[in-house]
Amino acid sequence: MLKTVVALLLAASPALATTQDDVLSGQLRPGWQMENGGHMAAIELNLAPGWKTYWRSPGDAGIPPSFDWSGSRNVKSVRIHWPVPAVFHTNGMQSIGYHDRVILPLEVTPETPGRPIRLNLRMDLGVCDDVCLPATLELSTDLAAPGAPDAGIRAALSHRAATAQEAGVTKVSCSIDPIKDGLRLTARLGLPDPGLPEVVAFETADRTVWVAEAITERQGGELVAMTELVPPNGAPFALDRSKVTMTILIPTGAVEVKGCPAP
Repeated sequence: MLKTVVALLLAASPALATTQDDVLSGQLRPGWQMENGGHMAAIELNLAPGWKTYWRSPGDAGIPPSFDWSGSRNVKSVRIHWPVPAVFHTNGMQSIGYHDRVILPLEVTPETPGRPIRLNLRMDLGVCDDVCLPATLELSTDLAAPGAPDAGIRAALSHRAATAQEAGVTKVSCSIDPIKDGLRLTARLGLPDPGLPEVVAFETADRTVWVAEAITERQGGELVAMTELVPPNGAPFALDRSKVTMTILIPTGAVEVKGCPAP
């Protein structure tokens, strides 16, 4: 798989004399306690000029970040709120991610509301410019109540993808055809034409399934996007349509569509 090859090259690349500390720094922003007893915090990543890192679905030329919260205390779950990413084209390959600086809001649910929360994170990610580096950040902070307002976190929360309803999506359907090593998925969306280039990123519930870069076109008032899904065993499989997510990216924002029913 191309994504596996990219990952191996990234891990093996010496990246000349550049080190992680030269191009990446990070911190946890402690944020504030929410009315429901949870806590809103954030990861802040700062990148050197020209460097980028990747979104949760990074495309063939990128590597998705991974998050390990196992060293945390009084943490039941952590939900990441992803700001709208950018689309990059390098050497004929497309990737999706962030440059310069990004804040990833974290919605933390405690095991026991009202008790102290300690957030410990090991984050593995890739960072790239002309060369690529594998990077690891180990960050920790206490999430005190009530905390304090954080304009940076609130700005990141507001820079989210629009829902299908907010974007005026009138139709969503997917046809599925078996191919030799998986499935071909063709989505049709009734979505107003923004008059700007559109990139569609497909995601499935199973992160081990390789997802090809989508081919998109406009047919009348519909956006049509086609991708191929290849599982590790390289064979057709049963796809949970309700767990398919499509994110339509344009230079000025994004739309997130959840679920893709049959026509």
